[in-house]
Amino acid sequence: MNRRYGIAAAVLAALLVVVTAAKIQHVPWTTPAARAIEQRGPLSEAEKATIDIFERVSPSVVQVAAKSAANPLMGEEAQGGASGTGFVWDREGHLVTNNHVVANGEEIAVRFASGEVAQVDLVGTAPNYDLAVLRIRSVRELPLPVALGSSSDLKVGQSAFAIGNPFGLDQSMTSGIISALKRRLPTHGGREIANVIQTDAAINPGNSGGPLLDSAGRLIGVTTAIISPSGSNAGIGFAVPVDVVNRIVPELIRNGRVPTPGIGIVAASEDVSTRLGVEGVIVVRTAPGSPAERAGIRGVNFSTGAVGDIITAADGKPVRRLSDLTDALELSGAGKTVRLTVKRGSDTRDVNVSIIDIDRS
Repeated sequence: MNRRYGIAAAVLAALLVVVTAAKIQHVPWTTPAARAIEQRGPLSEAEKATIDIFERVSPSVVQVAAKSAANPLMGEEAQGGASGTGFVWDREGHLVTNNHVVANGEEIAVRFASGEVAQVDLVGTAPNYDLAVLRIRSVRELPLPVALGSSSDLKVGQSAFAIGNPFGLDQSMTSGIISALKRRLPTHGGREIANVIQTDAAINPGNSGGPLLDSAGRLIGVTTAIISPSGSNAGIGFAVPVDVVNRIVPELIRNGRVPTPGIGIVAASEDVSTRLGVEGVIVVRTAPGSPAERAGIRGVNFSTGAVGDIITAADGKPVRRLSDLTDALELSGAGKTVRLTVKRGSDTRDVNVSIIDIDRS
């Protein structure tokens, strides 16, 4: 009897659970109407300023796609094409981007924020600065050129904003700060860009050639590279300073190229100078007939292994590494003269050396 009573009780309990569950399904725990929207307060001043920067500048930022002969599809970097970013430089239809974005492209097109696509011509490139200038073929009404700022008075810690097309995602904005100044960045041209801006604003493949802006929405640099083992943003991005851009771009528009100022020397690497405990540029050899040779500058004596001349200053400013010297030559320009302080053994002297365009010499 007890066993039957237990089975009956269990069956009754199970029926109660089923009935209760059925009733629960019909209990109106929630209403079918959409929830009311909570009104937010006014945007902060910082938010308003950031929005204003994007709305003013983004129409002037374009996506750049270069197509090589071996690649029928645009934007496939791995197959010979490249894509990046550019921006409107002036009202004559000139656009600025990175040299490495268009260097191997036989056909180049740009897409504006409106979605309109335009074919462009390559006006000139400056591999030593990773800069290139394009020009739109057809005359059209362009967005306003990006306002220019200055890179000479930048401070570490101030805000920085990047607009570009990372991974092909157009019209993307990132923000951060200027993380460091006066970085040196090797280029495909075999030289170094001096005074490069470092930022933690997210910069990824596709951002190359886009504008780096200050909090007033002015151009302070052209984004050019990242340091990352994976190829994605790791908080270390670089931009060519606008003071360099504003010097190089007009030259490209006028002549299609930029002179490479030099004096005709081959210098030892910085590693060699460090190992020898030398502060300055060690001259390995001078080119025959070069301004350096005519000025009496002497290279290494390969018979004895003795170090020759060491350049320690240019126009009174210290030269500690090769980039200091090339920067001084670029500021003076081809066709001018630079006063070099040269150390040979225990003797130091000043010599005037002509600066030439070594690409044409």
